Amino acid sequence: MIDTSIFKAYDIRGIYPTQINEECMEDIIRGIYTFLSKSIKRRDISIVIGHDMRLSSPSLHKIAVEVLQKSGAQVIDIGLAATPSVYFTIKKYSYDAAIQISASHNPKEYNGIKIVRRDGDALTKIGKQTGMDEIVKNVTSNSFAEFVDGGSYKKLENILELELDEAITAIPTGNIDKLNVVVDPANAMGILPVKELFGRFNANLIEINFELDGTFPVHQADPLQHSTLVGLQKTVLDQKADLGIAIDGDADRAMFIDEKGEIIPATLITTLIASEILKENPGARILVDIRYIRNVEEMVTKLGGVVGYTNIGHALITKQVNDEGAIFAGESSGHYYFQSMGGCESTVRVILYVLRVLARENKPMSEIMKLIQKSIESGEYNFKLKSASDKETIVNKLKELYKDGELNELDGIAISYPSWRFSVRSSNTEPLLRLNVEGDTKEIVDEQTHKIREIILGFGAVVHV
Repeated sequence: MIDTSIFKAYDIRGIYPTQINEECMEDIIRGIYTFLSKSIKRRDISIVIGHDMRLSSPSLHKIAVEVLQKSGAQVIDIGLAATPSVYFTIKKYSYDAAIQISASHNPKEYNGIKIVRRDGDALTKIGKQTGMDEIVKNVTSNSFAEFVDGGSYKKLENILELELDEAITAIPTGNIDKLNVVVDPANAMGILPVKELFGRFNANLIEINFELDGTFPVHQADPLQHSTLVGLQKTVLDQKADLGIAIDGDADRAMFIDEKGEIIPATLITTLIASEILKENPGARILVDIRYIRNVEEMVTKLGGVVGYTNIGHALITKQVNDEGAIFAGESSGHYYFQSMGGCESTVRVILYVLRVLARENKPMSEIMKLIQKSIESGEYNFKLKSASDKETIVNKLKELYKDGELNELDGIAISYPSWRFSVRSSNTEPLLRLNVEGDTKEIVDEQTHKIREIILGFGAVVHV
């Protein structure tokens, strides 16, 4: 029996070998293939497959390749690869679908599978709303397409080089050779694109944790956990570097550190990139997630672009980029999405934009950020509730207390005033409430954050670290 809790909202993820292993991998892949072939209405579908550096990934990858071939698929194997390289491959060559063996930023004990389907120039990430439930049904009922002859296999080489060629052509950097940049990919997949990228330039790359190691010997590959950034921050200061970059486990997220060792909010990177894109694409649509919007709004409006707002979640944002024809989207978690990537992430493109601006402006990163930051952000506060039912009570109370503000209910609630706003939303997987506040000044943000925290704590919630 397969533990169906591994089938998540946006991907498949579980602990190896108790929840996901070589034995159950055959059924999982057969369930995925059956869903994909039915939705594409062909047995000989072309499927790109890649894997990360986790210790269990090669054996799971081998089984996936064998099962897909026996099912009748045309398997295109790109081997050890970052997740954005998988996205690039399926779009570049118009393949039907893709599978990446990875557990992203999760600890070493985990592994998983990300699934993507192509529809024209748009990519769809397979999650709960786009087919994951069908995959679960196939697996639990053993409803699989029969094995057939006719499957094929080919190894595709040099994908990373092609990916970088296209990114650098699309985003000319100017002269970045004088920059000193520290990068920490946490012994994970970001090593491959970063080495290839900096190999094209004479900028000074200062490497931290640059040996692929699926045991994550130094720290977890999750830059949202600020404790994982301490070594990077120290090295930036010690080396008097211009910039620090942290990359997550499968290299679809990046966080940035300025020359003072301070963490740059992801929405400021969204703002920066939006300003670059809008100069070349006047009137384009830019998306930002509902947690923090004010800095992006200010820049996009000033440059004549159109702002749209998204739910939280990478699969949902990819869909919205494609549905609304947005040219770019940024998420507070460090995901950045490009229309040119089928609505998916491209970490190398994000880095290219940041390096270009840093070199061109010839100013410290902190000063560049200060010029575009019009709103202060609180950082996210999480509260553990006594029960999931408390969420509705707390949200209703906040709506009542702040009824004179402008209400948005896209994802939880967001209430705006002329000088500040806040958003409160619930976790999809735990009885948690998440609070974000932004405003004109730190004083406003601190004051309003304290008030809302006290309201939430008054219902018996506790701060969750």
